Amino acid sequence: MIVAKHTPCTLHLSVLPPELACKLFYTMINASRQWKRNKWWLFDRLVESPHRTAFYIRNADDEKRWGETAQFWYNGRKSDPPLSFHPEMEEACILIEKLVNNEMKKRQRFPLEWRGSSDGSGVGWKANVAASNCYEGSQEGVGFHSDQLTYLGPYPTIASLSLGTRRNFSLREVVPTDKAEMRKPQTFNIPLMHNSLIIMHAPCQEQFKHSIPPQSTIDLFRPAYPPEGASIIEPSNFRINITFRFFRPDFRPETTPRCKCGCPTALRPDMKNRSDGKTDRYWWTCVAGAQNEGKGCNHWSVMDFQAEGRGIDSG
Repeated sequence: MIVAKHTPCTLHLSVLPPELACKLFYTMINASRQWKRNKWWLFDRLVESPHRTAFYIRNADDEKRWGETAQFWYNGRKSDPPLSFHPEMEEACILIEKLVNNEMKKRQRFPLEWRGSSDGSGVGWKANVAASNCYEGSQEGVGFHSDQLTYLGPYPTIASLSLGTRRNFSLREVVPTDKAEMRKPQTFNIPLMHNSLIIMHAPCQEQFKHSIPPQSTIDLFRPAYPPEGASIIEPSNFRINITFRFFRPDFRPETTPRCKCGCPTALRPDMKNRSDGKTDRYWWTCVAGAQNEGKGCNHWSVMDFQAEGRGIDSG
């Protein structure tokens, strides 16, 4: 497949049973009426995300362990308490987990990548949280970015489910400094249709930035099934995106370094100076400015994987 040939991603179509895909779409559309547009400080001005978003935690055990992360998951700014998975989300998640783990068995693994629990259970990638986004119409989107690795850890795998109207997903590589004079970065535009899943495998977050760009026009989505209790199917210009994520036990909130501001730092990869997958660098940076009128302490420190007690036996 072209996507897998040129990027560290795989695209999968019709991943859920059609009726479940429609049920989940309607559930998330109804829920999205209560979602908010995140706001944060960028330098000296307050900016607002161009779409609505919400953070979900899978179960009660995950709530105890990861509840704090919901406060800081979006650009370091405090947000509302996490929501619980809807039944349709849980049903979809079980199917997606199986697909993701089967795909991961086919791929190269990286030294700092999560390889499973240390108790011998063989548990690999198991989604325990999800970030959900709602894009209404053709102009709502999100700019190029890579996801913070604060709780995902190095070389994460993220499974991104699309429901509703088709939108383009853009992937743009970050060319390392030592190759910048030899070539230009490539951008790949991938149409994401209803009931499709794009898996961002390792090392996507280390080597690429992604976006949902605004479009001049979009096709209306016509669901195959009506909402429960209704007989009429209404076309829709909404896209729902659910990114199922595995927050690693060795990157629990209590292990996150805090900056001089007293806030949790964010983990980012050194995208410009990456090397061979074994000696890539990551650093902890202050993101307090996102919630403090743009004022932070400029904290910066290199992550020391071993000294910080990261790895399979530390979870």
